[in-house]
Amino acid sequence: MKVKPIPADRLPALLRAMPKAELHMHIEGSLEPELIFALAERNRMTFPYPDVASLRSAYVFENLQSFLDLYHAGTQVLRTEQDFYDMTQAYLARAHADNVLHAEIFFDTQTHTAHGVDAGVVIRGLHRACADAATQYGMSASLILCFLRHLSEQEAFECLEQALPFRDMLVGIGLASSEVGHPPEKFARVFARCRELGFRLVAHAGEEGPPAYIWSALDVLKVERIDHGVQAMHDAALMRRLAAERIPLTVCPLSNLKLCVFPRLQDHNLGRLLDAGILATVNSDDPAYFGGYINENFTQTFAALGLSAQQAWQLADNSFTASFITPERRRACTDRLQETFERFQ
Repeated sequence: MKVKPIPADRLPALLRAMPKAELHMHIEGSLEPELIFALAERNRMTFPYPDVASLRSAYVFENLQSFLDLYHAGTQVLRTEQDFYDMTQAYLARAHADNVLHAEIFFDTQTHTAHGVDAGVVIRGLHRACADAATQYGMSASLILCFLRHLSEQEAFECLEQALPFRDMLVGIGLASSEVGHPPEKFARVFARCRELGFRLVAHAGEEGPPAYIWSALDVLKVERIDHGVQAMHDAALMRRLAAERIPLTVCPLSNLKLCVFPRLQDHNLGRLLDAGILATVNSDDPAYFGGYINENFTQTFAALGLSAQQAWQLADNSFTASFITPERRRACTDRLQETFERFQ
């Protein structure tokens, strides 16, 4: 769709109103401090911070690992199927308010099984909330199980076996957690097995890791989508491949800022990725920790980079193109996207 320019003061309203899909969001990263303390009280647990304010004040991170340390502490309050349901339902309510029509939600079981929680408890709670979103909000949501890359491939195989009884509740498999020092090829065999089982495949690559990790994710793991991928800008051949093969990047601008991937939001390369013909999307990653859900990522990034209404259309349309929804659902979503833009023209 060719989009007419709109006044700068109307662009934030368009960004908030436009239908979109969110493809890179870790559900455990949506645990707001208030819910952490509520779940701790419900489960009769103590938490290492005395109150909400002190916990929020700890959200200053030097890199990915410093964030992960606090992130994993927060997950310890999740114990029951209802806990996982409530966490997911809270995120889906926020996503619906941001006009997200479809969400593909990352989660992992390895963190929780290490706390003594059965994998089925995790998956059933998450899936029930996703199923309820259709009637509660008219939106679709699906689950992507992520292996933790700082753990071994053998542990990933064990995670997969624990999840297989719930195969019908999952759409895909991903790879998350500490990137540096854990290249994608570490998980070549388990991803090959997931491919045999018919899962859709994605992987974090090129957030803090080098462009070589993106090549490996594509050629060794054979993923369909790259999560983050912003380091691709340092490899011209890789950029040409991503554009030519229409390989999506699920970019998370506020996450990149919070984890010091870019020193300022004005330095982010989202606009340059779009200019290079990359199928980029905007997502929130771990919104409770990184200062904003998806609409905040859109409005803050557009303000910092001076992006246009045409680029807003492209990013929203890309999000549906890159998603794992059916062609019929995709057409319905893009029809609503076009209707919204027509109202603003």
